[in-house]
Amino acid sequence: MVVAQRGIIPPRNYADTYWFKYILSCCAATTAELATYPLDLAKTRLQIQGEKGLNGANAPPYRGLARTGMGILQEEGLMKLWQGVTPAVYRHMIYSGTRMVLYEKMRDHLFTCRPDGTRPVWQAIVGGILAGGVAQFLASPADLIKVQMQMEGRRIFEGKPPRIQSASEAFVKIYHAGGLRGLWKGCMPNVYRSAFVNLGDLTTYDSVKRYFIGTWKLSDTYWTHGLASACSGFIGAALGTPLDVVKTRIMNQPTDVRASGISGLVSAVLGCPADCIKARIMNQPVDNMSRGLLYKNSVDCLMQTVRNEGFWALYKGFIPCWLRMGPWSLTFWITYEQIRNACGTSAF
Repeated sequence: MVVAQRGIIPPRNYADTYWFKYILSCCAATTAELATYPLDLAKTRLQIQGEKGLNGANAPPYRGLARTGMGILQEEGLMKLWQGVTPAVYRHMIYSGTRMVLYEKMRDHLFTCRPDGTRPVWQAIVGGILAGGVAQFLASPADLIKVQMQMEGRRIFEGKPPRIQSASEAFVKIYHAGGLRGLWKGCMPNVYRSAFVNLGDLTTYDSVKRYFIGTWKLSDTYWTHGLASACSGFIGAALGTPLDVVKTRIMNQPTDVRASGISGLVSAVLGCPADCIKARIMNQPVDNMSRGLLYKNSVDCLMQTVRNEGFWALYKGFIPCWLRMGPWSLTFWITYEQIRNACGTSAF
């Protein structure tokens, strides 16, 4: 029997394994989320304002980003600016890790690489859409809990009884009220929104960064990362805000727990534009006495929003969305690239 001498078999390098990249992307996403979360809270509050049948007679008037943030600070307290941040971090543990690793795996094994290091844009678009959609579907329950927790401070200030006190309590109540399907309420507008956001964020960052390095001959440094992330943040906000509005409103609407079976399932998976719709759906009550649905599905939410409030209602919260997505992308990508470099992992 031959015994291998010490040092003959080199230690395995884990720096470029996908599970290690998953952990690094989660760390970068958590850093970015904690730094920019108050802007996300203000954006969600702005998207809920003006929703027909939900705001009472004493509802606050429309306010911009700064006044919304100051209103939360003055009326609810400093720490309420981070209300719902726990499920937001949980979401990124699933969402960011999955989308980054899935996109990079597709890029490395399926995309065509040109001699200058760039790849066809259409391949990057398909990869970004698929990675974002799959990741958001898996993370949708955490996003649902986050949106509902974000609205609790507003409800308490308006004199309404609190619905939930913690992320775990929200999870249990949603599960008891609607089962597993209830945890994926509003998931389709969320999935569509994330697909478009990743088309703007992941695809834009990857393509622009490689264009800067390959065509403009820029070095792979902070400046290149900053320029690429600035472009990705703007495009992501422009593509994702209407879908986020739809998603917000669907998630915020009251739930009729009696609406189940095939019709409920069909309604849950029908179309959806989404940032506004997402928040409204996700914030809906989870108790058994909740009102009937305001929207039949995401398409109905889109149509009602445009009919009742005009087309530009789909861009409610665009400024805070952009102001958040820009710093979020900048923080995330610079952090991600630097910790990859520090750990000996190849650049993204």
